[in-house]
Amino acid sequence: MTVANSASISASIAGRYAQALFDIVKESGGIDRLASQTDELGVAIDDSAELRDLISSPIYSRSQQGEGIAAIAAKMGLEAPLANTLKLMAQNRRLFTLPQFVSRLKSLIANERGEVTADVVSAVALSDEQKKRLTDTLAEKSGKTVKLNARVDESLIGGMIVKLGSQMIDSSIRSKLASLQNVMKEVG
Repeated sequence: MTVANSASISASIAGRYAQALFDIVKESGGIDRLASQTDELGVAIDDSAELRDLISSPIYSRSQQGEGIAAIAAKMGLEAPLANTLKLMAQNRRLFTLPQFVSRLKSLIANERGEVTADVVSAVALSDEQKKRLTDTLAEKSGKTVKLNARVDESLIGGMIVKLGSQMIDSSIRSKLASLQNVMKEVG
């Protein structure tokens, strides 16, 4: 099995759990609470090496994973549908798909709310005014509510790269210099 196949299988497994949880929570009208708890869970996965170890290491038994994820859910104050889904994933030895589960759940929630996420990489940190103008422009272009994920990459030299859905706009100086370099190679 190739890495691509295993990633695809993990995404498929995670997608089924995420869809089931989303449908249950949508019926009860708890999308906003689920959204905030999903964000918190995503941050916990990113910030905690111990949590990543618990969900991915085969040395933990099914019951150890179940007890661990139950304790984490209780400590985070996760509501019953999400906590129970995590326990079920542990029981079925599917916690390794938790990052994909969080990602798919965020996608389902955003789609339900009519939101789209724009990933912005800039050479310097954007001011609040710049973020607002960029958000407004992208919202006008897409017709949806836009959430920005902004990060800094000084290697861009200047400008920014904006990815909105499948579209990418690269106005970075690094990109323009690379393009100029290719043109000069063709001439020379």
